[in-house]
Amino acid sequence: MRALIQRCKKAHVEVGGVVVGQINHGFTVFLGVTHEDTIQDAQVLASKIAGLRIFEDEQGKMNVSISEIEHAAILSVSQFTLYGDCRKGRRPSFTQAAGATHGLAMYEAFNAVLRNSGITVANGQFGADMDVHLVNWGPVTLWIDSKELPGGRPIRGELI
Repeated sequence: MRALIQRCKKAHVEVGGVVVGQINHGFTVFLGVTHEDTIQDAQVLASKIAGLRIFEDEQGKMNVSISEIEHAAILSVSQFTLYGDCRKGRRPSFTQAAGATHGLAMYEAFNAVLRNSGITVANGQFGADMDVHLVNWGPVTLWIDSKELPGGRPIRGELI
């Protein structure tokens, strides 16, 4: 499971001109799922994101997590193209991206872990052609892959 995280001042997703998810300040998380991802990947990645200290404290240092910011939220957007392989040719291959059934299940599990930890989560529409609007704050953009994290720590115990 891969996530591209952008700290944002505001963000929203439109499908067919209709807003389906929006937040004020927090993170926009683009989430990619591969065939072999499990609930454990969702837990580890969500725990890591919830604990990222990338908001500034009183001294202006990145030392505060989203869990500590009042009214902060996450806009979660499914993004199979995070598993696009561009090593050969000019057209990306998406063979590593999970199919719709598994991808949706893992996307929903990831969002559930965040919600169960007390974080407000808005989301896009899985599988839809979405217009994502955001104001990147900083800018701060980070890439995290669950397979590269050391087991992670669950948020307040096992959630799923």
